[in-house]
Amino acid sequence: MLNQKDLSQLQQRQISESQIDKQISRLRKGTHYITAVKPATIGDGIIRLDDDSLNELLRKFDEDRQYYHFTKFVPASGAASRMFKDLFSFVEKYENTPTPADFLDSDTPAAKFINGIEKFAFYGQLDEMATKKYNLGIKQLKNANRYVDIVKLVLANDGLNYGNSPKALIKFHKYGDETRLALEEHFVEAAEYAQNDDKTACLHFTVSPEHKALFTAQIERLKPIYESRYGIKYHISMSEQKPSTDTVAIDDNGELFREKDGRILFRPGGHGALIENLNDLGEEIVFIKNIDNIAKENLAQNSFKYKKALASCLMQLQQKTFEYLEMLDEGNISNEELNEVIAFAKKELMINIPDFIDTYSEIEKIDYLYNKLNRPMRVCGMVKNEGEPGGGPYWIKNSNDEVSLQIVESSQFNHNDAKQEEIFKAATHFNPVDLVCGCRNYKGENFNLNDYVDEETGFVSNKSKDGRELKALELPGLWNGAMADWITVFVEVPIETFNPVKTVNDLLKKMHQD
Repeated sequence: MLNQKDLSQLQQRQISESQIDKQISRLRKGTHYITAVKPATIGDGIIRLDDDSLNELLRKFDEDRQYYHFTKFVPASGAASRMFKDLFSFVEKYENTPTPADFLDSDTPAAKFINGIEKFAFYGQLDEMATKKYNLGIKQLKNANRYVDIVKLVLANDGLNYGNSPKALIKFHKYGDETRLALEEHFVEAAEYAQNDDKTACLHFTVSPEHKALFTAQIERLKPIYESRYGIKYHISMSEQKPSTDTVAIDDNGELFREKDGRILFRPGGHGALIENLNDLGEEIVFIKNIDNIAKENLAQNSFKYKKALASCLMQLQQKTFEYLEMLDEGNISNEELNEVIAFAKKELMINIPDFIDTYSEIEKIDYLYNKLNRPMRVCGMVKNEGEPGGGPYWIKNSNDEVSLQIVESSQFNHNDAKQEEIFKAATHFNPVDLVCGCRNYKGENFNLNDYVDEETGFVSNKSKDGRELKALELPGLWNGAMADWITVFVEVPIETFNPVKTVNDLLKKMHQD
């Protein structure tokens, strides 16, 4: 039972009692595993573009882009602490203990970091800080085996403070004397492929409340620089994860987990909460890419090309879909035209149309096809699976026995089910989070994206708080369960378009260096 203090908490967060009831119910049921039918593969759910097709898509993009409005949406609320996890562990281990004599010969992440220290874009700034604090440069500290002092200067608030910074504000790349934050590379990307016909580039970043002032300061500094460089105007906006998307937890008895003072424990709902932010944008065509999946500008031209190709694919599919929806809406459509719509939905939109549609009357067919076509649409780049972690493309059967293409995370699979595990391991591609989304219908109205979320795909995990065990709920992920009922098309993109920085040493890889 909720008491008056509970209701006050809910009111502050704009959460309804029914939301809490649904969350508790899902927590008690546990994780709802998906039912995979098969992995999506080339020719069976994934499109492979040959050179002619790619060039035609690029030509059409340049021809048609004047009729669309683009926005680049970047989830950027993540802190960089996980990026430096190995360095934190190194400091904890060796702060009061001498490092081994052969430390730099070891194959540890910390040794790799120290050995490559001069290659990082933030090296110059770090060297200045070391000289100011210790009267010794980084090379001298390194020669004196003062590796812990170097690492602490990277992490701590009296140094670069990268251990407490958002990943967006880490210096990722160096161009001669110029260094660029991860944030800056998205300014570049927006100018390259998301520029609108009126010479504007719209960027939206999701940020954490504690980092918003830092973002604002950097955006104000960078905006005039890149506007001058590219001859465009940037329209930049930010949003925070809504308190209304926070989730509750339950204790070992299946009851609402409470803080020591009796208040309900609320936890962030995960990146799936950002479907609300995307919905509030109300934009037409939206590019989605993670803050850390960037390469140096001179090495990213292929990425820019494929982003345009994905957008062009979406624009053409959407245009044809809208034409059919107008025909269906009017109702004056022949049986031959209905069969044409069905063929298009199957072949081009990858929609699984069941055979029993043949038993439907004409009105039933029109109604069925209208509902299947009148949905948000996304075209998603998929990369060949080369052992990278992450979700992948699969054909999934939902609770209504409808089969559709979905991006599925490993945590959504029941790995104890031999058949499901076999399907999971048979995936040929994985999801690099490379999406282009169409968020308006054929009448130019914004879809309510919350209507297309599969609530059952939320993930339940075991956590602890103040020494007490709890079950926590993570909302359906932004590109999996939160977009479960979107029209989904997968297109193969090259591996070099995927350059995530999950650990600081990833910045030593080719696509982040000269």
